[in-house]
Amino acid sequence: MSITGKDGEQAEMSNHESNSYADMITDSTNASSKPPPSALGPNVEIVRQQRFEVGPRYTDLKFIGEGAYGMVVSAFDHTTQQRVAIKKITPFEHQCFCQRTLREIKILSRFRHENIINIQEVMRAQTIDQMKDIYIVQCLMECDLYKLLRHQRLTDEHICYFLYQILRGLKYIHSANVLHRDLKPSNLLLNTNCDLKICDFGLARIADPTRDHSGLLTEYVATRWYRAPEIMLNARGYYKPIDIWSVGCILAEMIGGKPLFPGKHYIEQINLILNVVGSPDEADLVSIVNERARNYVSLLPIRKRTPWKQLYPNASDLSLNMLDYLLTFNPNRRVSVEDALKHPYLAQYYDPLDEPVAPHLFTFDMELDDLPLQQLKQLIFEETEIIHELLQQQQRE
Repeated sequence: MSITGKDGEQAEMSNHESNSYADMITDSTNASSKPPPSALGPNVEIVRQQRFEVGPRYTDLKFIGEGAYGMVVSAFDHTTQQRVAIKKITPFEHQCFCQRTLREIKILSRFRHENIINIQEVMRAQTIDQMKDIYIVQCLMECDLYKLLRHQRLTDEHICYFLYQILRGLKYIHSANVLHRDLKPSNLLLNTNCDLKICDFGLARIADPTRDHSGLLTEYVATRWYRAPEIMLNARGYYKPIDIWSVGCILAEMIGGKPLFPGKHYIEQINLILNVVGSPDEADLVSIVNERARNYVSLLPIRKRTPWKQLYPNASDLSLNMLDYLLTFNPNRRVSVEDALKHPYLAQYYDPLDEPVAPHLFTFDMELDDLPLQQLKQLIFEETEIIHELLQQQQRE
């Protein structure tokens, strides 16, 4: 299998994209105007008026894209003799950017999995006072699933293989006691071998169904179209099934070529969901712990479930059966990632001996809520030193 879509084309921004690395991928072959080398140091290159101090190991920088708080370039790594992606982040003016940066580097530096984007190196200034930027070096991927779906329809073979890799990576994430919370096509990176890697852990959280998340919802800016109904209906208690719902939305989009629930606001989003999965029964209503939300849903007109075959007449029966398990309204009844991997649709790939779990759990002492900006900067400075030591240890293993 190989990807034949127009990987290099500039993606049009839509309201279901964010400023993740995957969203920013454009044509990495664009030449950037650079001043004469004599005007710079030997370790500096300029890309679109942005100063990158990543030499001498990383050279030949080419623009990939930019977002709200950073720019991504490709570069040649003289140590590995391969091109890599380097994300320059300037997060220190905003608390939320610092939180996302710290959360992502904490998680990704400790995760080692074929279906999760890696961190090869983190670079910053020698002192905290000098630290204005962070450089994160990662493997370079050619495309993301969002762009691929814009340019070509997928075969069932591709859909099955991509879904397996998503769930394989998610099994590792959930085994570490982590929720991704922002799974969507633009956060799934691909290469021409159809290898898939999950990226953008800036919204990730420690999994705890008993913890009150009401103070966190304002920071929860993940794309509405892929959010589980319990996130919109409950102020507390969401857990691993929220990621499973997102995977179901992604599977439906791979099958149909367009988002399944493109709601413009919360109310429309809930109604689009109920139009497909049908009205909740009594047990489903009990799962809505927020009384006002439960009353609202119970007063809506009764709707019958729409058969998947009616929505996707050309899809395989097994893929549609998988949708039933992933897009179950009640999170208590929704399939787990382990059981989803056992589904007959994925039988040709399923191998529990080759679906690793994380060696360590993340705990609450790693959470970062409501810390002041200067403390977050100090933590980022310290974390980059820890990451550097971790990466050196991994290279020795």
